[in-house]
Amino acid sequence: MKESKSALWIEAARPQTLAAAVVPVLVGASLAYQNELLNWTNTSVALICAMLIQIGTNFANDYFDFVKGSDTDERIGFRRATAAGLISPEQMKSATILTMGLAFIFGLYLVWAAGWIVLAIGVLSLIFGVLYTGGPFPLGYNGLGDVFVFLFFGIVAVMTTYYVNALEWSEASFWASLAIGGLCVNILVVNNLRDVDQDRKSGKRTLGVLFGEVTLKFEYLLMVVLAFAIPPHFYVQLGFNIWIMLPYLSLPVAGYYVYKIWTEQDKKNLNPMLERTAKYMVIFGILFSIGILMNGMNA
Repeated sequence: MKESKSALWIEAARPQTLAAAVVPVLVGASLAYQNELLNWTNTSVALICAMLIQIGTNFANDYFDFVKGSDTDERIGFRRATAAGLISPEQMKSATILTMGLAFIFGLYLVWAAGWIVLAIGVLSLIFGVLYTGGPFPLGYNGLGDVFVFLFFGIVAVMTTYYVNALEWSEASFWASLAIGGLCVNILVVNNLRDVDQDRKSGKRTLGVLFGEVTLKFEYLLMVVLAFAIPPHFYVQLGFNIWIMLPYLSLPVAGYYVYKIWTEQDKKNLNPMLERTAKYMVIFGILFSIGILMNGMNA
């Protein structure tokens, strides 16, 4: 049975990765709401922009990985539409430009609402979204993909969401962004662990290729530890009540996923682990956001 074009585009957008766009906005908005500074319109537009940038980055990855020859028949990851011949390179390139263009257009509202600093942040996010796999020095091909994800889908996303609501920066949003950035990086870690053999052959120098698979496993563990270090900081240093520790309800799941990352031998089984890692980010983000919103209530 022939797949519909819309289904192919939805698959190419990689909805399993959209947690990286949604959770940072959720946490940043929760902090704004807790401070009675939430602007629903600005938050909604920020969410639209974040999702468009994530999808645009995915489209760009699909296109540039095909052009650079990184996606081959040996690929064990999720199907790539361009490499599979389902969507032409020209169409994927056009989709990247359209999606990033829409993100820019929606972002202009936030520039109007929150100032020119948002324009600078937005333009940099768009540029680096393309440079992740495109350009003369693609970040993902030179061991810098993890840094990009941590900065832009963690620190920048959470802090800027808070800023477009409150029109001021927040120390709490910075600390919260470290937890979210770490969990977002782990989505990439699973991806790189799964693809390390193919990446090595294609000349894609991820951290796994440069330093070995054990490094990626330690990175996954470290990012989980970082995430769980943040709620106690909120409790002890920022004066939040005990509800902020809600993410610890998910600790057994995180521990199990760390165990699987360290012990899984069949790389094909890392595809569902990637999806589970993204879903775990959502679970942590929801629990963390509830803990933020419950601050001020009697515990």
